[in-house]
Amino acid sequence: MPKQVQHDGSKRESVRTDWTRAEIAALFDLPFDELMFQAQTVHRAHHAAGEVQLCTLLSIKTGGCPEDCGYCNQSVSADTELKATKLMDVRAVLQSAAQAKDAGSQRFCMGAAWRNPKERDMPAIIEMVRGVRQMGLETCMTLGMLEPHQAQQLAEAGLDYYNHNIDTSPEKYGEVITTRSFQDRLDTLENVREAGINVCCGGIVGMGETRADRVGFVHALATLPRHPESVPVNALVPVKGTVLGNMLADTPLAKIDDIEFVRTVAVARITMPLSMVRLSAGRESMSEATQALCFMAGANSIFTGDKLLTTGNAGEDQDAALLAKLGLRAMTGEEPMRKGCASC
Repeated sequence: MPKQVQHDGSKRESVRTDWTRAEIAALFDLPFDELMFQAQTVHRAHHAAGEVQLCTLLSIKTGGCPEDCGYCNQSVSADTELKATKLMDVRAVLQSAAQAKDAGSQRFCMGAAWRNPKERDMPAIIEMVRGVRQMGLETCMTLGMLEPHQAQQLAEAGLDYYNHNIDTSPEKYGEVITTRSFQDRLDTLENVREAGINVCCGGIVGMGETRADRVGFVHALATLPRHPESVPVNALVPVKGTVLGNMLADTPLAKIDDIEFVRTVAVARITMPLSMVRLSAGRESMSEATQALCFMAGANSIFTGDKLLTTGNAGEDQDAALLAKLGLRAMTGEEPMRKGCASC
């Protein structure tokens, strides 16, 4: 079974899961310096200042996904040149994990472009989890929807985290995805929780949504019975041939501005104080100043490496240079596993 994170009673009792949309909207409306002050105050109360967790994400099965997510070039609905592949060989995955560890990553995340994993693939998936965990890395997987027995299999293999994003607000969701419902997402999260696996759940901003949608997105996460232990906040990487990539090519003003993105990170930090807030996709197009503001807003985890699944990323050397410039240090040991749980 994966190791569940423990906190003292006072911290558990201090975590709110009853945020209202009006309260969250009021946070978004704060003067920027006040919002940043509040976010940094909350962050320092629950996390070590100046520490950033380094994570690596590998696509273990690319393309051919039957879902119609409007942002994703791995969907069969997308008109891109991405070639579908089969599930990677276990040895190749473990080799990539070893390289990630050598480069300083603490968590190794594995993603497969599936609606849900097939039973025939579970033995290989379980072997990957066990092998990566034996290296001393935190393990995370995102495989689509999970049935209860599949979540239990992953738990017994020792999976630390399961990623399943809600993507956006409940109201905006149907404009982005039609092949699975928002409730389907919540059902998988519940199956993961019931199996005793830590939850990684966030979403994407910059999909043409309104601030009210961003309020709804944070509200949906911050009012879960238990906050996700890890909350990735992605900026849409528009890919030509996807629904949203084509839309933003025609209406570039729909793209979220940097300050609004930082506000979203800060509000996530304030409302989910014990969660790891991960600055995820979209960093390769962000300035160093914007990324610095995200760290000030409470982001304390990033994906490093040259690629996130199928899109570009900043790269290890560039990340190391940025952290050095900002005086930030990579987390070591098991700090995230001790601090990542929002309400265990």
